[in-house]
Amino acid sequence: MLYRLPQTTVRAMFEVRIHGRGGQGVVTAAELLSIAAFDEGRYAQAFPSFGSERMGAPVVAFCRIADSEIRSREPIEEPDALIVQDPTLVHQVDLFSGVSGDAYLLVNTARALGELGLEEIVSALRPERVCAVPATEIARRCLGRPLPNAALLGAFAALTGAVTLGSVAEAIRGRFTEDIARSNVYAAEQAHAAVAPPIGEPSNA
Repeated sequence: MLYRLPQTTVRAMFEVRIHGRGGQGVVTAAELLSIAAFDEGRYAQAFPSFGSERMGAPVVAFCRIADSEIRSREPIEEPDALIVQDPTLVHQVDLFSGVSGDAYLLVNTARALGELGLEEIVSALRPERVCAVPATEIARRCLGRPLPNAALLGAFAALTGAVTLGSVAEAIRGRFTEDIARSNVYAAEQAHAAVAPPIGEPSNA
């Protein structure tokens, strides 16, 4: 899906790649992120990769956020931010292809990233741009279901500043019924609070 709004206020292009499994809301996460950016007056684009959509199969979705019209429709090979919705993919899929030292990395896990065997990857990134957040646990607590996408978007907003938590919440409210939206917004808020620095400290961006 593609969104456009004339007035824009942000830097040139911010590209996000999201890895997960079928049934985890990977494609929905990319779409919600694009809507949040659109609601802030930016151009945004979201689309999935083509391939198997079986429950549990690896899925990739992409989101571009820009301050001018987006012409590219190609998959994102060098993301500015990488979101890993399912940490079991770490040793099954080439998640980190094209990831530069300035990229943001957000992983859904309650474990230290070193325990996932990511020491080498993490050491090549800026430490303030790397984050592990227990999004599945937050989702279970807030939604009663292990659907981590809303929580990860809240964490993403805190980590990168690419969109605000308020815009993420509005995108969620526009997508789901009232009760489901309320639970997902709560999950996003909880994850955002877990990642956001205390008042008076600098952000991770």
